[in-house]
Amino acid sequence: MNLQHELTLLIFPVVVGQGTRLFPDTGPDRALELVESRATPSGVTIHVYRPTGRPQYATATADPKHVT
Repeated sequence: MNLQHELTLLIFPVVVGQGTRLFPDTGPDRALELVESRATPSGVTIHVYRPTGRPQYATATADPKHVT
């Protein structure tokens, strides 16, 4: 069982094409609530999330007028 009470995510303003994955390819989905967000003078953004349980996904239906 993986108990996680808080996730602090630092986002650096660079794009890389390789590296270690943050999350595995498989596993349960978790809904997160953003509880804090701030930016540093260098452009790094710091986001703090807390889990809120299972996510709820919206259902989508195709609009026949826009199907090609």
